[in-house]
Amino acid sequence: MQIFRNPARERLQNGELALGIGLRQARTVDIAPAMKAVGFDWLFIDLEHGAMELDTAVQISVAALAAGISPLVRVPKGRYDLAARALDGGAFGIVMPHVDTADEAREIVNQLKYPPVGHRSIAGAMPHFGFQSVPLADAAAAVNSNMLIVAMLETPQAIANAEAIAAVPGIDVLLIGTNDLTSEMGIPGALMHERVAEAYQTMVAACRKHGKWPGMGGVYSEEGLRHYIGIGAQMILCGSDLSLMMSAGSARTKYLRELG
Repeated sequence: MQIFRNPARERLQNGELALGIGLRQARTVDIAPAMKAVGFDWLFIDLEHGAMELDTAVQISVAALAAGISPLVRVPKGRYDLAARALDGGAFGIVMPHVDTADEAREIVNQLKYPPVGHRSIAGAMPHFGFQSVPLADAAAAVNSNMLIVAMLETPQAIANAEAIAAVPGIDVLLIGTNDLTSEMGIPGALMHERVAEAYQTMVAACRKHGKWPGMGGVYSEEGLRHYIGIGAQMILCGSDLSLMMSAGSARTKYLRELG
């Protein structure tokens, strides 16, 4: 039995940074090998914000498996139907936003893991095995142990409950959605505020205590990346396809305008 690798999980297990790129504008499968070629470890395929459809997300996911870059899909909060179908279609993990309590985290695991860990319904031939026939028990165990379940913490309540959320078996990553967190704190956009730093310290401590990996999204300045990676953030959302394209485009046109 051969299951495709999950490079993001391997990076995390090795104590390295797992670098991800958000997909909101890209709609073609060649984005997967292209992002692999420039050094990213995982795709953050976003079905919460933006207009991408599930069909497109799973096509990109299958291409990502073959390219050697981990496809993770973010769904709207509580959309377990979308999450399960994304996993059936090739995603190697789910990012669930707005996880505020341990009870919510337990329900995520219950819905997305196969028995005996959870109660997700088992589909037929799986992209994760190249659509080969695999004994049911072996397939379920392999997928359960190789997928990533990411709980996004985006409110002060979530930060207060970080240790309880991290203690839930089956949750792999706690990832702070920094922009939403600052808004909920009443300090929108203050990404370097001391309260945000304290939130990261709380989250990282909870992860270390319970053997989970700490993640970060929404912080893209070099100062911010250095600071929060220094605190312990390991699974890093590095930006989106649109933001990186616009940044590179702006730099190129600025340079050329100065020449003429």
